[in-house]
Amino acid sequence: MASSSQRAVEALCQRYQAVVLSFTPQRLRIAVAAPPSADMMAALRFTAQGAIEVEYWPPARLEQFRQERPASVEPTAENSETTIQRIDSLLTLAVQQRASDIHIEPQADKLRIRFRVDGVLQAVPVSPGDSGAALLARLKILASLDIAERRMPQDGQFTLDLSGKPASFRLSTLPTRCGEKAVIRLLQNDTQSVALENLGMPPASLRLFREALARPQGMILVTGPTGSGKTFTLYSGLSSLNTPGHNLCSVEDPVEIPLPGVNQTQVHPKAGLDFNRVLRALLRQDPDVIMIGEIRDGETAEIAVKAAQTGHLVLSTLHTNSTMETLTRLRQIGIPGYLLASALRLVIAQRLVRRLCPHCREPAEALAHFPPDIWPGTVQNWRAPGCDRCYSGFYGRLALFELLPITAKLQNAIAADSPQETLLEIARQQNINSLFIEGLHSVNRGETTLAELNRIVGTDDG
Repeated sequence: MASSSQRAVEALCQRYQAVVLSFTPQRLRIAVAAPPSADMMAALRFTAQGAIEVEYWPPARLEQFRQERPASVEPTAENSETTIQRIDSLLTLAVQQRASDIHIEPQADKLRIRFRVDGVLQAVPVSPGDSGAALLARLKILASLDIAERRMPQDGQFTLDLSGKPASFRLSTLPTRCGEKAVIRLLQNDTQSVALENLGMPPASLRLFREALARPQGMILVTGPTGSGKTFTLYSGLSSLNTPGHNLCSVEDPVEIPLPGVNQTQVHPKAGLDFNRVLRALLRQDPDVIMIGEIRDGETAEIAVKAAQTGHLVLSTLHTNSTMETLTRLRQIGIPGYLLASALRLVIAQRLVRRLCPHCREPAEALAHFPPDIWPGTVQNWRAPGCDRCYSGFYGRLALFELLPITAKLQNAIAADSPQETLLEIARQQNINSLFIEGLHSVNRGETTLAELNRIVGTDDG
């Protein structure tokens, strides 16, 4: 039986009136009648993940080839995939392509499937026999959901053996105008990668993070929008403290990375098990370190702050755009300045930007339009046209970090409820680089592009 990537390549070639001459993991040979479009080549690079050779044939020869060797993706009684096989092949392909999410979306007249790779959604070829309802039913069975319920959103998790390795997924369904949509999140299973050294923090920032983690009590907050890598940073900090001498507890929604040695509890709001109830129970479990997946309201924030004052190290996340905005948000949800000042130890703001492919990147123009206080001199910009090893010139992502340690001076200003301008001035005196400035360093080193930095961080963070 053809592999999932081979079926996807053949479906793509059918769409663009090309034929597959040969296909191996290292090389794809195709024949076309006219020069292939940029969209076709980008889609083939994404799907084939190897070198691509293009031959130009007369239309008559292409038609003769098609008649002699019909494409294997044509569904017949002998070779059509079952729904179970189709789901397995989609999940396998997603793992191979380093996707973080799979979107299965019913449209008015067709089904659309997309993978989110390096933070950007990419279309995936749809097989002729794909049925959205059948794929959803299979996914619901895997995640132990109600297959008869199509009017209400549902959430679940499941684990499958793919290519001999266990892979974990989180499923979310949502009724839409054209039918049920599914989003499958690929969960991190490799606990070896959850190490502080793998975060990509600059040495000075990593030292500040280690110092905060070494304290017996206090609060460390990691902030940023959804999908900015906050949870991975929390897990890395938790993993570094995971020794037999510590009692580590977490409350999460959901548990994304299983960590042996950590008491991880998943909330279940429908059963009355919410963040606040679990947190209060955890405080009676003799914890040394508490990880809270996310501070969502004033009550959770108050419990977390009091825990950080009474001999516990608390790690959590908050949805804010910068380190200074975090201080404002905590005040807005009802945490008094004097409590916040005594509990908070470190605030980390972060973003994920796409990393340039090291194989095809090349220097672009040098830029010199930044204010001197942001970047004196020029920034070397880069570009990557795309090659056989990457998709659109990018491969993987890198994290940008902005760290704000709560010094004695800043602590006094927070306790005195000083205005935002005063707090900003104290932070500037600590020579803290903003996310934008950290991003400019990455651009200058050839790790990403200015356009990508502006897309993720914006131009006003400096």
